[in-house]
Amino acid sequence: MSRMKDKYRDEVAVAFKERGGYKNIMEVPRLEKVVLNIGVGEAITNAKALEAAEADLATISGQHPITTRAKKSIANFRLREGMAVGLKVTLHGERMYDFLDKLVNTVLCRIREFQGVSRNSFDGRGNYTLAFKEQAVFPEIDYDKIDKVRGLEVSIVTTAKTDEEGRQLLEMMGMPFVVE
Repeated sequence: MSRMKDKYRDEVAVAFKERGGYKNIMEVPRLEKVVLNIGVGEAITNAKALEAAEADLATISGQHPITTRAKKSIANFRLREGMAVGLKVTLHGERMYDFLDKLVNTVLCRIREFQGVSRNSFDGRGNYTLAFKEQAVFPEIDYDKIDKVRGLEVSIVTTAKTDEEGRQLLEMMGMPFVVE
């Protein structure tokens, strides 16, 4: 079992139940899934870009990504409905907890001049989104083999009903928020 899952079960859920006044442990907010997303706009003109991004995302997540496709045609971008525009991976269970452990304890520490993650990236329903400017902050990615620096978005979906509950959950899980 992963350290992060043990921490949630043994510390976070118990503390939340006591502090939040929940009657049942199943009411306590928990992590539902983590979604990793890479937008590959250059795939329209360069087919190899999608393959390289797919390899990077598979290496980072340990799971094969699925291709996201354009919903609408946009003439100015030379984009047609159904064209591949990105990749995403959805992590559940052990993989989700292992990825979150790696994110909090390894990846965020590698960012130069890191002050903490923003407290304002919640969506109003307790879910948190974190964006990286480059995929090279992940230790599995060999910087010399990167064909192009791409952004990566990590969305952490929780069962929390409010942003404050979500923030408390992630803080107790070890997410380093900026001190204001």
